[in-house]
Amino acid sequence: MRKIVLQMMTTLNGRLDDPAAWVHDVVDDQYREIDRIYSSYDTVLVGRTTYEEMAAYWPRALSEHAGTETNQVMAERMNTYRKLVFSRSGDDPVTEWTNTEQVVAATDGELAAYLEDLKRQPGKDIHLSGGSSLARSVLALGLVDELYFFVYPVVSPGVSWFSAITDQHGLRLVGTESYGNGVVELHYVPRERADAPRPDSFTDMLA
Repeated sequence: MRKIVLQMMTTLNGRLDDPAAWVHDVVDDQYREIDRIYSSYDTVLVGRTTYEEMAAYWPRALSEHAGTETNQVMAERMNTYRKLVFSRSGDDPVTEWTNTEQVVAATDGELAAYLEDLKRQPGKDIHLSGGSSLARSVLALGLVDELYFFVYPVVSPGVSWFSAITDQHGLRLVGTESYGNGVVELHYVPRERADAPRPDSFTDMLA
């Protein structure tokens, strides 16, 4: 079965929205790692606002040969991959772009049913992109199979990843990497919930 993979930049306190406010740079080795992970996808899940930002940049970057060699590889991927743009109402049309479909999911139940069916279809893994509302909804539904966080060394006010989570979710760390700009990459998979008894105090865990 295909996996839904959340791969995004964030701050130390988990901010997701408005990356222009806190992303100070993306160094070459970090960008190459982002592209390496991206090579495992063929589908992108995205909200309408973030999609419009992508549609304004990536086709032009490809046609104008903008940026580094890695940026050109990413531009080719973004223009080729299937892009699913999620909306609660479908009232607002999206900008035309190759391999783009709008998906209307009025409720979390409809969103979950669509994504569960998508995961059963043949293909490569699926990237859960922004915006913050879509990412938080899919996380809250428990449908994310892997998580890559590129954590920037900054604390910034804004929308956090897990603000819509009402239950505790354990994660297992499977890989880390660090970069010269202070960014740390954390690779997690969900941990199966263990119903261990809650200790009476913190010191009980140290005994």
